[in-house]
Amino acid sequence: MELKRATEGEKGFEKVFAFLRERLLAGSLKPGDRLISERELATLLGVSRPIVREALRALTVLGIVEIRDRIGTVVTRPDVSVLNDFFTFALAQQADMLDDVMQARVAIECQAIRLACERANIADFERLQRALAKIGETIDEADAGGMADFDFHRAIVVASHSETLTVLHGSLAGLLTHSHRSRRELVQAFPSMKTYLIDDHRRIFEAVIARDPERADATLRKHFAIGDEYRRRAIVGDIDKTSASG
Repeated sequence: MELKRATEGEKGFEKVFAFLRERLLAGSLKPGDRLISERELATLLGVSRPIVREALRALTVLGIVEIRDRIGTVVTRPDVSVLNDFFTFALAQQADMLDDVMQARVAIECQAIRLACERANIADFERLQRALAKIGETIDEADAGGMADFDFHRAIVVASHSETLTVLHGSLAGLLTHSHRSRRELVQAFPSMKTYLIDDHRRIFEAVIARDPERADATLRKHFAIGDEYRRRAIVGDIDKTSASG
C-alpha cells in the first residue's frame, strides 16, 4: 500500500511539473501569471489535491512559483543561482566527474569567447581588464588568486552576452572556483606557473580586444592544455628545479 501511494505521488508530481513546464515553454504562462486553483488543477490533471499541494510546495522551493495569501499560486522567475548549489552537491560526490566537468567548462568558455569577440562592449573590456590586473596582484595567494582566475573566465562568459552560456557556467561556479584555487596552490611548487598565469590571461584578453575569435579560441584552448600539464606534473611529482633548489 505504501509503495502504491509513493508511485501515485510520483506520477502526480510529474503531471503537475509537466503541466507547468509545457505552458511555460508554449508561452501561455509567464512570470507574474496566476495558476488556476488547486481544486481545478487537481481535477484537470486527475490527481488528488494533497498531491497538487505538495507539488506546488516543491516548485516553491525551486523558486518557480510563489504561493501568496488570498491570491493563490503565482509563476515567478526562478533564481538560477540555485543550480550552483545543486551541481556542486550532485557532482562533488562523484570523484570521476571532475574531468567531465572540466570538459564542459572548455566547451562553454570556448564558445563564449568566440561570441565575446563579436558582442563584447566597453564595460565588458573594462571588467576583463580589472580581472586581469587582479590575477597579477594575487599571483602568490591561493584563495584570492583562485577567485581572480575564476572572475576573469567568468567575465569572458558574461561578455558573450549569451544568457544560456552564462547560466550553465554559473551553475558550475562552485566546482570551478575549487578548481581554480587548487591550481593556484601549485604555484609554490611550480614558480614558472606565475609567468604562465599572467601572460596567458593577458594573451586571451588581447585576443578578445582584437575581436579575433580564431586567435581567442586557440589561445584559450592552449591555456587549458598547459594548465592540465601542470596538474599532471603535480600528480607525478615533477617539481620545478627552481623550486627544488630554492
